[in-house]
Amino acid sequence: MTRNMIGSAVGGAAALILLIVFFGSWYTVDETERGVLLRNGALVGVVDPGLSFKTPFIETVKLISTQSQVSAYENLQAYSKDQQSAQLKVSVSWHVAPSDVAKVYTQFKDIEGIRDRLISRQVPTQVENVFGQFNAVAAVQNRVQLVNDISAAIKTAITGPVMIDSVQVENIDFSDAYEKAIEARMAAEVQVKTREQQLATEQVQAQIRVTQAQAEADAQLAQAKADAQATELRGRAEAEAIKARAQALASNQNLVELTKAERWNGVLPTTVLPSGSLPFIDVRQDRKSD
Repeated sequence: MTRNMIGSAVGGAAALILLIVFFGSWYTVDETERGVLLRNGALVGVVDPGLSFKTPFIETVKLISTQSQVSAYENLQAYSKDQQSAQLKVSVSWHVAPSDVAKVYTQFKDIEGIRDRLISRQVPTQVENVFGQFNAVAAVQNRVQLVNDISAAIKTAITGPVMIDSVQVENIDFSDAYEKAIEARMAAEVQVKTREQQLATEQVQAQIRVTQAQAEADAQLAQAKADAQATELRGRAEAEAIKARAQALASNQNLVELTKAERWNGVLPTTVLPSGSLPFIDVRQDRKSD
């Protein structure tokens, strides 16, 4: 190999080294990440987002996401308080705080480590413990309370450089036999409620009819009392009139004759008995006037 060839090879190697040094001396950290700066494997510090520089071959950077993460757990087996088997689907939203990035690296090395070694170990256990405190029916009917209790248990159990944002119970799947029994029970409860509503409606309608009948009876009674009082008043008036007329007739005989005259139609009878006299003519009075 000639000197020129050797020189060319050395020059090429030097150029490659320079390129490696150039491109390996700077790096960027995204806004959704933080950089862990290592020098010969030892943690030196946490790098904020932006452009930064490092010493090639000596310093390295590990990027750790601070974005929200979602870990879904399907077919978590659990038993209710009344020993009903169920499979739950639970999702946990979590993130690493920028201030905890160094702890994440030293304790778990990366995001996958914190998910596998911390979160995934606690979620199934806490779901099983909390679900066991609810009867199967209560777990379905009081689902909000169930989710709140599971969330509180997970947040309490997971102690480390991670923030649990929320916990969702996306599905509760009981055995087919139990679900059919629940459906039958719910259908029976619906029928009972429907019948109760019908009975309540019938009672209200019956009360309305009773009220209407009572009102009608009261009206008839009031009318009867009014009629009776009117009849009584008319009878009293007629009796008083008769009494007053009788007293007037008794005290004045001429009024009797006047009444007869008022009622006479002016026609004399065509037949008079021998011992009879003409009606309404008082001979004695006529003689006295002569």
